[in-house]
Amino acid sequence: MSDRLIVEFDKALRTLFAPATSVRRVPGSDEPEASMSDRERTHAGALMRINHVGEVCAQALYQGQALTCDDPALREALGRAAREETEHLAWTEHRLEELGSRTSLLNPLWYLGSLGLGALAGRMGDSWSLGFLAETERQVEAHLDSHLSNLPDQDVRSRAIVAQMRLDEIAHARTAESLGARELPPSAILLMKLAARTMTRTAYYV
Repeated sequence: MSDRLIVEFDKALRTLFAPATSVRRVPGSDEPEASMSDRERTHAGALMRINHVGEVCAQALYQGQALTCDDPALREALGRAAREETEHLAWTEHRLEELGSRTSLLNPLWYLGSLGLGALAGRMGDSWSLGFLAETERQVEAHLDSHLSNLPDQDVRSRAIVAQMRLDEIAHARTAESLGARELPPSAILLMKLAARTMTRTAYYV
């Protein structure tokens, strides 16, 4: 456990303070930069900041779940998903730079809160932990759908990133379901939606 804690602490520092890297090419990078008004560019940057926060939270959730999971096969599945989320982190960071925007000032807070939730979910047992993961990914999918509707039409670079992230999140949810995810009670799903709404509204500005 002490070795795992050290590894996860290193991951936390990298997530919050080091540039993320991606094996895959950034989606949309071969597309020309869109011509946008200052208002459109600011709006696109705010939406991509929210997406970046979502990936910070995803890293923390997976790490918290891995810390409290005793099944090696499940830990490996969580690790694979986390590596894809790291790529999402790199893509959104890259796009924020292109848009002249920034990451959220509250990223350490988002990270710590999500780490605690992930550890708690892991403590409840593998089926509940997987259920929490599957529901999280379903809500992220819906959130990304809304961003595809709200990003400026001409911002094809941001749209390409969000579209690929959406496909990856769907795959993560299906993986969790195939591993035995349990359906969460409606009250838990509602609380998750309320927490996500608070996070997204705050991250749009801060």
